[in-house]
Parts: sequence; structure tokens; C-alpha cells
Amino acid sequence: MNPATALATVLVDELLRCGMTDAVLAPGSRSAPLALALHAAEEAGRLRLHVRIDERSASFLGLGLAKRSGRPVALVCTSGTAAANFHPAVVEAHESGVPLVVLTADRPPELRDTGANQTIDQVKLYGTAVRWSTEVGVPENRPGMVAYWRSLVSRAWGLAQAPAAGPVHLNAAFREPLIPDGDESWCEPLDGDATGAWTKVRAATPGSVLHVPPTRRGVLVVGDGAVNVKRYVAAASMAGWPVLAEPNGNARYGDHALSSHHFLLGVGEFVERHRPEVVVTLGKPGLSRPLLSLLRRAEEHIVLSPDLARWPDPVRSATQVAQEVEIPVVSGDDMWLKSWRTADLAAAAAVDEVLDAVPGVSEPRLARDLVAGLPGGSLLFTAASMPIRDLDQVMRPRRGIRVMANRGASGIDGLVSTAIGAALAHSGRSYALLGDLAFLHDQNGLIIGPRDERPDLAIVVVNNQGGGIFSLLPQAALAGPFERVFGTPHQVDLAGVAAAHGVPYRRLDAAGDLPKAIAGEGLRIVEARTDREANAVLHAEMRKAAHTAVRAVLS
Repeated sequence: MNPATALATVLVDELLRCGMTDAVLAPGSRSAPLALALHAAEEAGRLRLHVRIDERSASFLGLGLAKRSGRPVALVCTSGTAAANFHPAVVEAHESGVPLVVLTADRPPELRDTGANQTIDQVKLYGTAVRWSTEVGVPENRPGMVAYWRSLVSRAWGLAQAPAAGPVHLNAAFREPLIPDGDESWCEPLDGDATGAWTKVRAATPGSVLHVPPTRRGVLVVGDGAVNVKRYVAAASMAGWPVLAEPNGNARYGDHALSSHHFLLGVGEFVERHRPEVVVTLGKPGLSRPLLSLLRRAEEHIVLSPDLARWPDPVRSATQVAQEVEIPVVSGDDMWLKSWRTADLAAAAAVDEVLDAVPGVSEPRLARDLVAGLPGGSLLFTAASMPIRDLDQVMRPRRGIRVMANRGASGIDGLVSTAIGAALAHSGRSYALLGDLAFLHDQNGLIIGPRDERPDLAIVVVNNQGGGIFSLLPQAALAGPFERVFGTPHQVDLAGVAAAHGVPYRRLDAAGDLPKAIAGEGLRIVEARTDREANAVLHAEMRKAAHTAVRAVLS
């Protein structure tokens, strides 16, 4: 099966699973895959297809169908001015709150801006007149495409209805061939979830609660921006579920919280024996690839999202989305939780042994000891790259602190200023853990006028002379260009930076000196010098030791 046919087949099928009963089509060449998929659905009795030769008339026909039925209607056209002729109806739908799913076929990127026939700029063609607009992207014959396409359609369907109905726009680029080629094979099954749409969005109505089916084999995942954390951690504990919390999810406390799930989920044998029946996600996870893989493997993945117009689903595995979830208490065998905890404790002990054997200052040990030693009521702001990931791998469960990071876009910019702002708003002691590049990127944040309030903030800077995270990525194998374009070493004297801004400075030379180094009041800087290559070796040793310990528990 060629990619164009596969994409169109899945898009139409998922719309039907979501509940589409009517589609309006204007004829064209580039939209042929969609037209044929709609025709096949009509022949199978799955929808009513309405064909109009004038795109403007077609779009207003769809508007009338959706306005009266209250259900989203699909509008389909070819590329070029055909799509522009939908605009008046899209504007009317936007202003009157009518749900439409606008599917515009497009030329592939290599034909744009070349003078190719019937090619205009269709990206965000309808501007602010749609609730959401996205490029579907040119389809490719590789695994993962079907989940992406179905997730995309489910999200579009949900956004067309909630929180306020209106039009959404999917721009789909097709390469030739545009008609079926007689080959039905594809690299993965085109069918989605046999029970219905890929992601079911629970309507935002008062008292609308999604009741999770009773099961011991559940997992609560907590990521950045999670809300109502205490309530759901308590519910997961009552249900006998392990809690897999990223540090900035602020749910890594209590007997059910794990600290080594990153390592556990990297052991194939453990993963095979611990496939959850249901995963409930709070906030946006994204620090650990093994944790994201767990979401893909869950039989049921429920995303708890206050905003049904935007929910986090980074691996497109969500089966249901709800604003409120009820996790039932399940009595009986607690071997599920015990198995997770036993492996977690073994992995954590193995990692601690590796870290404690290193005589000097290391990045993961610094993260572990810093968060463990902070006084109750403290705020810890971390950089969004290596520091937060170090915390994710080595932070032991504890109460009484708040961890924050700019993980919305995970940028390197503005972190000194963000930490200072958070410290000024925090009522307790404040600390920051930044890498040298993040610190230097926003060193102007240290400029504070004489009449402005200064924060009580200790900024701990891990100085490994460059971009440390790249030493843990595949780029590290590129020995020739690595230092120049990824490592990006610098020769900045951080003590001199501190002096230039009149900020007290200390250097951390031994791991055991950390409590003394961060002591004090006001704005202050602590520099911890490390080596990027040694850090990469240490992370490999941590992983090996943790995996060995987990396998020993399983045997």
C-alpha cells in the first residue's frame, strides 16, 4: 500500500470511530486519497458523503450540517485556492461555535515555493479562525505512523467540540501515487483500537468523573505541571499502585513512590513482567525514554487534564482523557506493588554504591545529596537539561520541598532570572541547580539594581566546560566535530562573573563539603567543577549496576 492511501484510510477510519456521520467533499486531484477513502466508507454504509463541485458551497453545506446536528462534519478539498474558498465558512463556524474538521490536501514540501502547479502556502491558512491547526506531514512507510495519525485525528475531533465548539484544520501533504497501487501490505497494522477511537475525550460536564476499572496492576505517572497531586497520590496508594513521579511533578514522597523507575524500565525482563493494565498520567512526563515507553505498552492510558483542549500525550498512547478520575480502592494481593518496590530499592542501593565510591564531586551525586539535604520548606529550581534528569535518576523519595523547572519548552534561556523570580515569591529557603551553559546564557539575570529586593537563593552551578548532556547522546561518537559543535567548551571564570556582579562565590571541591558550601543567606553562587567524559562513564556504570541488581531480584 502506498503512503498516501494508507494515510487517507486511517484518517477517515479514525474520524468514523470518533463519531463522524457526515462528510462533504469537493473534487480534486491532490485530495484523491481522501476522496477514495470517503467513497469506500460510504459504500460500506459507515457515513453519508456529500459531493459539491464548488468549495464555497461545499463548506457552507458542511456548516449547516454541523450547526443543526451539533456534531463535527468533515470538509475535504484539494490544494491551492480550493482550500482558500473554505475560509468564509470557517470564519462563520469560528464566530458561531460550529464544529468542523477541515481536511485540506497539500503538495509535499519539495514542491512548495517552486512555482509548482496549484501550490500555495496552506500552513495555518485560516489564522485565528480555527481552534487548532496542524500539518499532518508527508506519510512514510515506517512503524509509529498509524499511532501518530490516529492520535492526531482524535485530538482534532476533541478540540472541535471542547471546551468551546469550532473549526479545526488538518493540512495533509500527499506525494504521488495518489491512488491505490494494488498492494495491501504495510509495515504495521492500519487498525487502531478495536474498541473505538484512539483517544476518547470525556465531555467537560459538571460531575463528569471517569471511573478507572478496579485493578491492582495500575501505575500512576506524575510529570511537570501536575495538579491535585496529593489527592491522586493518596488514591494510588490506596489502590496499591506504584507512583512513578518526575522530580518536578512533586509527587516523589511516601511508601509508594519509586526513585529508580528509569533504570527498572530499562531492563527487558522487568518490563515484560510488569506491564500495567492501566496507567494514569498527571502533568506532562518527558524526562525518561524508558518511562515514555511504558506509556506505549500500557493496555489503557488515561490522561488527567484540566484543559480538554490541550492534553499532554507525548508518545500518542492516550486511550482516554478526562478532567477528573476516580481510582478505586482494591483489596487483596499486593505483590504487584511489592515487586516494584523490591526492584526499586535494589536498583537505588546499587546506584548509591556507585556514586559513593567516587571520591570527587560528580554530577549525579551532587544532585542526590543536594535534594536530600535541603531543609524542609525549601524550593529547588533546576535547569531543564541534565540537572533535572540527574534528579530523576537519583532523587530518593522525601517530603517538604518543592522542585521546579522550565520544562514547558525545556529551553536553556532565562534560567537565572526564573530562579530569582521563584525565590522572591517563595516563603522559604531557595536553591537552584544549573549547568554552566544555562548559567552563562542568563548571567545578566544577576544584575539587580540597588533599590530592588535581592533573593535568598544559592545557585549551584555544575561547570563541566560545555554541553554535558551531549556526552550522553549519540553525537558523542562523532569524535571529530563533537567538541566544536556539541561540546562547545568555554573558558569563562565563574568566580570572575560572580565578582563582576557583586555576588558571593564559593567553590565545591569535595562532595562532603556540600552542606557548608550552600550555607548562608542572600544571593550566592557555588561552583562544582566536573568532567564531561567522566560523567558519561559514571552514568554508564550507574545503569549497569542498577540493571544487574534488578536482574538479580528477578532471578
